[in-house]
Amino acid sequence: MSGKKLFKIVRIFILSMVLIGVALGSWLTSKRSTEWEQPLWIAIYPINADNRQSSQHYIDDLGIQDFQSIEDFIAEEAREFNLPLQRPFTLKLAPQVKSLPPEPPTSGAIWDIMLWSLKLRYWAYQANTFQGPAPHIRIFVKYFDVKDQQPLAHSFGLQQGMLGVVNAFATKKMTAANAVVITHEILHTLGASDKYDLNSGLPIFPDGYVETARNPLHPQELAEIMAGKIPISKFQADIPRGLHQVIMGQQTAREISWLK
Repeated sequence: MSGKKLFKIVRIFILSMVLIGVALGSWLTSKRSTEWEQPLWIAIYPINADNRQSSQHYIDDLGIQDFQSIEDFIAEEAREFNLPLQRPFTLKLAPQVKSLPPEPPTSGAIWDIMLWSLKLRYWAYQANTFQGPAPHIRIFVKYFDVKDQQPLAHSFGLQQGMLGVVNAFATKKMTAANAVVITHEILHTLGASDKYDLNSGLPIFPDGYVETARNPLHPQELAEIMAGKIPISKFQADIPRGLHQVIMGQQTAREISWLK
C-alpha cells in the first residue's frame, strides 16, 4: 500500500471518529433539551451580511424587544399543548458578529456536507460573542438591505449542534416576518421537520395545514409554523406577516416532544 493511500485512509478514519463523537454529543444535548424540564436559552447573533450602512443602522437599533414575539408565541403554543413550562424559551441578544458563516456546499456529496457541518460549528464556536451562560441554541441572523429586492437564500437550522443561520431583511417593516423565519429555524434545531413541498414551497396537507377540516379547504387563514406559508389555494400560498398568523400543528409538537 502506498504512503499516499495509507494517509488518505487514516485521514478518513480520524474524520469519521470526530464526526461520530460530535454526533453523539449533539444527540445527547438535543435529548436533554427536549425533556422540557427547564427553559431553553437561545442566543440571537446579528450579522451585517451585505456590509451596508443601512443594515448596520438596523442592527444598531436592535433590542431584545424585537424578538419578544418569539417568546410570546412559544409560550402561547405551550399552553395549548399543556406543557408544564410557562415560558419554554428565554431569548438573549448577543453582540454583533463580524464574520460570515461558511456557505453550505453546492454539491450533495455526503463528505462535503459533513465537512461543512464541522466547519460551521467551529466557526460558531469562534464567533460566539454572547456573554453569559452557554446558550442551548445559537441562531445567527444575517441581515440584508431590503432595497436590493433580491430573494434571500434559504435559512437553515441544524439539530446536530443546535444552531441555525437565518437570512433576514434589515428593515423594521420586516421585523415581524423575520421572527417567523427565526422561530421556524429554532424549531428545526429541536427536531421539527419541514411541512412544505421542497419543490413548490407549498404547504403539505394535512400536516402543513392548520384547519384540516375547513370546508371549503381553501383559503386557510393561518400558517403552520413548519409549513411557513398560509395556503390560499391548491397552487398558491402567502407568507405570514408575523407570528400572529401562525400556529404550531400537532405533528410539529410531537416532533419536539410536546406530545407523545
